[in-house]
Amino acid sequence: MRVLTQMTMENDSSVSEFILMGLTDQAELRLPLFVLFLVNYTATVIGNLSLMNLIYLNSNLHTPMYFFIFNLSFIDFCYSLVFTPKMLMSFVLEKNTISFRGCMTQLFFFLFFVNSESYVLTAMAYDRYVAICQPLLYKVVMSPKICCLLIFVSYLMGFACAMNLIDHYMCDIFPVLQISCSNTYVNELVSSAVVGTAIILCSLIIFISYAMILFNIIHMSSGKAWSKALGTCGSHIITVSLFYGSGLLAYVKPSSTETVAQGKFFSVFYTLLVPMLNPLIYSLRNKDVMLAVKKTWKKFMS
Repeated sequence: MRVLTQMTMENDSSVSEFILMGLTDQAELRLPLFVLFLVNYTATVIGNLSLMNLIYLNSNLHTPMYFFIFNLSFIDFCYSLVFTPKMLMSFVLEKNTISFRGCMTQLFFFLFFVNSESYVLTAMAYDRYVAICQPLLYKVVMSPKICCLLIFVSYLMGFACAMNLIDHYMCDIFPVLQISCSNTYVNELVSSAVVGTAIILCSLIIFISYAMILFNIIHMSSGKAWSKALGTCGSHIITVSLFYGSGLLAYVKPSSTETVAQGKFFSVFYTLLVPMLNPLIYSLRNKDVMLAVKKTWKKFMS
């Protein structure tokens, strides 16, 4: 990311727009990457919208677990919409610019949705804990009121994190700080601390939930119960591993020329691949979803 400045009457300079450098400066790679990420974005949009519609239309999926999955798909759809179209433009335009206000708006919504997703994943871990460890109390503990409260808190925390506040394909924290004319070491340190703390806190809650789930599974005498419990948690474990693993690699370390380049790679992974994979993970690994797909398809064909 580079910065363009606009001179004011007082001979001061203020930022008017940024030039987004994109993922690569090799012209021969632009068209293949454009096609690749266009296919990825199309799959992300279709996959998440399809899963949301499937949950909405099938009453047997109106449970706490699918309520959280619905919100997860909604967030994936929204935050891919925040930056992917602009990123695709960088492959076809000679100079891809974004205004200062546009950059800050993109950064806000990106942080809002990404942080919201981390808290939704945490709420999903708690939901799985209650379902497996306290099955008789599940409907009471995970009542519609509690589920809505957990989602509200997730979005609220995402909003709070976004409010605390470029050699890249989008406006992101470290690339924006890197082009600042002032000393940004403290800002980078604070950003790493905030992101790291949020990830560690959410990861700790998820770890505790699954530790208690594992303890409960160990004491199950039935092999069928073992298989059902592990199958219920499998999709969530895969999603959490992909999301938090790439997020940690992309953000916890303060920026430099090398780490910004690495950040591009890992941010592509969790901002483009994870939103596309989530609908597949929760569809292909879930019998209820596959059954709902068959029912919906039969209704559509009849």
